[in-house]
Amino acid sequence: MFRRYLNSCVQFVQSRVPQSCLLCGTGVRGALLCAGCAGDLPQLPEMRCPQCALPTPDGGLCGNCLKRPPHFDRTRAAFRYGFPLDALVQAYKYRHRLELADLFAHALAGELVGKVLPVNAFAGPPLKRVGPNGGAVDLILCMPLHPDRLAERGYNQATEIARRLARHLQQPWAAEACRRIRATPPQAGLGLKARRSNLRGAFVCDADLSGMRVALVDDVMTSGSSLNELARVVKKAGAVEVEAWVVARTL
Repeated sequence: MFRRYLNSCVQFVQSRVPQSCLLCGTGVRGALLCAGCAGDLPQLPEMRCPQCALPTPDGGLCGNCLKRPPHFDRTRAAFRYGFPLDALVQAYKYRHRLELADLFAHALAGELVGKVLPVNAFAGPPLKRVGPNGGAVDLILCMPLHPDRLAERGYNQATEIARRLARHLQQPWAAEACRRIRATPPQAGLGLKARRSNLRGAFVCDADLSGMRVALVDDVMTSGSSLNELARVVKKAGAVEVEAWVVARTL
């Protein structure tokens, strides 16, 4: 209750106090981005693989997913990872701009319900999420951080997005159902095979997910290796269907 009250106070102040666009510095009121910068956020092509969200000519499964299907069954992404969105993601993860979690969650909620929502909105009314099979997921989970990384950063960026997304969609979520038990070297610079082996045994799931359809929330999907390994662990815990929900997909 206190968190909701505090968020309401912050949103009230943000909607009335002049601010500067986080990208270009233009004066804005009640927004994080000016209209121009919001319009410049990179979009994914409409025709893309439903399983991994990479572009395909006809919107069907890509060759990689046909040859080696990932453990997650579907990917939903709000944006393509590129300029100037990359600057916002970096500010969110490494410069403690936590207000961006609202923007990211709101944009991702719009993607999930099939509505174009104002990307600048700090909050909005609850949205009913209808999945491809006609129903919502049973539980929203988030990509866990290793305790050492969590202590270093001070927050889990995926958790903050998942928290807000669950509120938008009126869906249950669990912050600590999955844990990262092995600290792994950074994925950047590793090949696909090395990324997979790097993550083996990194996650555990403590929840009984028998028969559940779950969504895994993260900020950016690059190769998909982290989400793939987490999806494998989640399905081992009983989940029958796993979706990857990400703010941005790297192409």
